[in-house]
Amino acid sequence: MTRSFAALVDEAAAASVEGWDFSWLDGRATEQRPSWGYQRLLTAKLAGATAALDIQTGGGEVLAGARAEGFPPTLVATEGWPPNLAKATAVLHPLGAVVVADREEPPLPFADGGFDLVVSRHPATVHWYEIARVLAPGGTYFAQHVGGGTNVEISAYFLGPLPRGDGRRHDVEADQARAAGLEVVQCRNERLGLEFFDVGAMVYFLRKVLWTVPDFTVDRYQARLKDLHEQIQHDGVFRSTMSRTLLEARKPLVV
Repeated sequence: MTRSFAALVDEAAAASVEGWDFSWLDGRATEQRPSWGYQRLLTAKLAGATAALDIQTGGGEVLAGARAEGFPPTLVATEGWPPNLAKATAVLHPLGAVVVADREEPPLPFADGGFDLVVSRHPATVHWYEIARVLAPGGTYFAQHVGGGTNVEISAYFLGPLPRGDGRRHDVEADQARAAGLEVVQCRNERLGLEFFDVGAMVYFLRKVLWTVPDFTVDRYQARLKDLHEQIQHDGVFRSTMSRTLLEARKPLVV
């Protein structure tokens, strides 16, 4: 039985969007994953570290899932959004990680050279000079970034045509890392697919991934959401594309 527009939207509007777990979308949306397997690679990086920092940890789920081979003796995570901060604390404190409230603007609240590993999965902003500052000589930054043009189809559907930006292009980010004094070890980028099978899935996604449509509310975009509901009923799916970048950079031993 086909569910009504109101039922789908109301359900999604009431769902919790704390943390960075997207399991609510199971069966309602699909996301193609990068070929490299970031969490698996992160597990190995953490196992070899002495002091590690996870920037913008979200709800701590990704970091917690990378503990299979053991955490380093010192492990710190930062987060700026209060609902995620509370969830990350509950998830990571029992595992021995310290969670620090950080407004996600420079400077990071840590001493120079305090970490031999800095990691991040999908940081909203990347402050390269701060990353370089808190890395010890020979230390590594290892991250998966959201690349340029991610979900531009969704943003354009709700906001209209958008200006082209290049700040999150992988080649630009690699140059920014080098400008901060880091040596780029690898910079891989893949373009991937995302599909939505009902309008509720889109509402949930936009409430959680806030930067896709920054002023999104159900009331503000009611008419556009109704159009989307009709489109998905007709076509069966709304398709978008994402970009993901695996970036590894090292601070030289001599700086």
